[in-house]
Amino acid sequence: MSYSFNIRAATKAAAKALVASKLAEVVANQPSHQHDQAQANAAAAAFIDCLGDDDTRDISVSVNGSVGWSGTWGDGHAVTSAGVGVNAYFVPKE
Repeated sequence: MSYSFNIRAATKAAAKALVASKLAEVVANQPSHQHDQAQANAAAAAFIDCLGDDDTRDISVSVNGSVGWSGTWGDGHAVTSAGVGVNAYFVPKE
């Protein structure tokens, strides 16, 4: 299963909260992502923290991820692959 989303926020704290909320939505719709939710959230937060401080611009974050498994989901499944991609960057304020 895979997912992709973008968020935009005025502050780092708000960006992290929006990413966490979007990842919770992903898990609600694709329960297999309970296995990589914490890692994806940590990765996004780390990249958001890489940015400097600039109150004159918004923060845009793009996150995509996937998880694969063997067997039938929910019946002895084993995660066989997981990945996440994160981009965090400043954009002009809206």
